[in-house]
Amino acid sequence: MVARESPDGRFSQKIEERQVSDLPENEVLIRVKYSGLNYKDALSASGNRGVTKKYPFQPGIDASGIVEDSGNALFRPGDEVLVTGYDLGMNTDGGFGEYIRVPAEWIVPRPQGLTLKACMIYGTAGFTAALGIDKMLRMGQTPGDGEVLVTGASGGVGSLAVSIFSRLGFSVIAATGKHEHSDHLMRIGANRVIPREAVDDDSGRPLLRTRWAGAYDTVGGNILATVIKACKVHGSVACCGNVRSYNLETTIFPFILNGVNLLGVNSATCSMEHRRKLWDLLEDKWKPAHLDAMAKTIELDDLPSYIPRILEGKTTGRIVVNTG
Repeated sequence: MVARESPDGRFSQKIEERQVSDLPENEVLIRVKYSGLNYKDALSASGNRGVTKKYPFQPGIDASGIVEDSGNALFRPGDEVLVTGYDLGMNTDGGFGEYIRVPAEWIVPRPQGLTLKACMIYGTAGFTAALGIDKMLRMGQTPGDGEVLVTGASGGVGSLAVSIFSRLGFSVIAATGKHEHSDHLMRIGANRVIPREAVDDDSGRPLLRTRWAGAYDTVGGNILATVIKACKVHGSVACCGNVRSYNLETTIFPFILNGVNLLGVNSATCSMEHRRKLWDLLEDKWKPAHLDAMAKTIELDDLPSYIPRILEGKTTGRIVVNTG
């Protein structure tokens, strides 16, 4: 799928035939089997210059598939691999096509405990969830500290964070604006579900009654501010999203009086060593029992109709794209 800008400045997406020679000159050519639709992909496909600078362009920040050709001894034709993060799908043609060509240092061999499709059920969303949870654990967060909150729990990162926390023995509060998905959130690991409004305080108070021991926020804005103000002493709040807003208005008091840790999560630039350690956990100890049921699979032809839906917050869980 290619995103193009028309003379009047509007952007459209359609399936086009391209040549492998159109791809950037990198070391490893991969025949893509699966990709995943992320919020960042929808921004790229819609002409967001903060994500993608030049058009026409093939988005897709996730890809799993089979090595077709390699100029690097680390990978051989036939190897099953995955790529998430780095510059894929931003300014390097991404997974919304039958082929990508990327540097060898971006590539992770397919974990033995995961299929190529399962790798994309996780994709950037699952890896981002894992990275934030890993940071919280390294700051000392434990199930014994009390409940953890996940905001935007119906989304890709949120739903996988709920499931991974549950797998690790945490009691999980899922906050969502999609009340109709409460039963689904309970099935994938939430212990209770609360409305989004319950984590959107407008009182102006610098601190609130503590309500959770830690949190993973995928939304940003005033919801993130509320999450921080209501976090227990020495708890950690991981944050990765700005769907609500990229502004954060709060005071210093949660940090200097309650010792709350605010942990930023940027999965695109995670080191390869740490990246592979987290994929090892995702294929085994952190893998939800119901992973296969956490995604809807679509075809490349379906992408143009799903892109506005994810921008409007009308999708749930993960959207896996079958590119084969």
